[in-house]
Amino acid sequence: MNKNYILNTILATEDDAIVVIAPDCKVLFWNDAAVQTYTIHQDEIIGKPITDFFKDEDLLLLYVLKTKQPVKNAYHRPREDKHVVINSAPIYNDNNELIGVVSIDRDVSNIVRLNENLLSTSTELNELKRKIYMNKEETPFSKMKGRSPALQKTIRIARKVASTDATTLILGESGTGKEICAQAIHDASARRDGPFIPVNCGAIPEALFESELFGYERGTFTGAEKQGRAGKIEMADGGTLFLDEIGELPKKMQVKLLRVLQENRVFRIGDSKGRRLNVRFIAATNQDLEKLMNENKFRSDLYYRLDVIQVKMPSLRERTEDIPELANYFLKQFAAQYQMPVPLLKEEVITQLVAYKWPGNIRELRNLMERITVLAENGYINWEELTQHFNLLRKKVEQKRITDMSLLQEKEELEKERIIQLLEKYNGNKSVAAKKLGISRVTLYKKIQQFKINTR
Repeated sequence: MNKNYILNTILATEDDAIVVIAPDCKVLFWNDAAVQTYTIHQDEIIGKPITDFFKDEDLLLLYVLKTKQPVKNAYHRPREDKHVVINSAPIYNDNNELIGVVSIDRDVSNIVRLNENLLSTSTELNELKRKIYMNKEETPFSKMKGRSPALQKTIRIARKVASTDATTLILGESGTGKEICAQAIHDASARRDGPFIPVNCGAIPEALFESELFGYERGTFTGAEKQGRAGKIEMADGGTLFLDEIGELPKKMQVKLLRVLQENRVFRIGDSKGRRLNVRFIAATNQDLEKLMNENKFRSDLYYRLDVIQVKMPSLRERTEDIPELANYFLKQFAAQYQMPVPLLKEEVITQLVAYKWPGNIRELRNLMERITVLAENGYINWEELTQHFNLLRKKVEQKRITDMSLLQEKEELEKERIIQLLEKYNGNKSVAAKKLGISRVTLYKKIQQFKINTR
């Protein structure tokens, strides 16, 4: 089999743009992903100087060609509408003569735009919530539904925290409502008119962390916005920065965040003077940070800076008396959203909902109530229909089937469920899911095919 055919097929199949230029800057290779990323066909660009299509200052390839130094995981902006993460290196022949440069560009434009849209939407929502609170006899903590002692204890602590600027750490399992609690603390504080900037530390590619959190000065690197750009920390000036999944913050960024907390000053990339800040920090995690400290994955000095006040969000298992109220609240919410009648839950259904362990907590209950609203017939749903349509008590119903499985089958079943959970959590982002699973993207793709997981 001709190895060139194999190599060409591999390069054509790769999702990332792959570009090769010669020492005279003429393009030698331009794969299909490069066509998709930069909307320039191979017939137009191959054999021509790449500088005919891009400005010199926007080409990281020229920097590598000039310095003969490789670049790893560098955030780059070759065009106004394109954000990429680049790995680039010089190419040498057997005589150690430079014969070109290769660049592999991963398009992260959608991630950057999504972050910007989320920030804009968050600001608009904050303003809308502020107006609602002014017109209704509600408090910011009204969204934390439930009357259980466990939740009320959390709300009492959160109210006290809101009256101060103390750095706060919110602990709790995934799906317990940590961001809702952080938003309530902000809305009840003296900073309510300032911005509330949420940052999911588990959803930002590591190469983008520094520019996203700290921003950069103009002219800092090739492709940067000409006027520079403020990071999320700077955008929160006068308000609150919410760092969700703080345990996912890379060690390098932990050092920089600690400096901000100590000095109340943020340093953009390329800035040696820094900018004075007035930001309230709230962090949240579902991980055991003390364990991460012992494993040298989380800095102890940062932990103690964040853990001034600790707020614990109880799991749904610890507040089962709130389940009927929460279920009905979500049913009414989705019935209004989809313009459908509010389904009635039979008493037997309520009993079983309370008995269920809810590993996904409120998020899992909310998703179930949405499905019930859409699929319920005759205005109500009984237990038989619930188990038939939603498989709620999977662990109880399938107990015998799981017991009869071989160890290998049970392992594969657990693997499949874990992959599905992470793909749902990160909106189908396979790179992030693979990172959380501790496997490569290639391995994840193989397992998706093996388990016939629908990723659409």
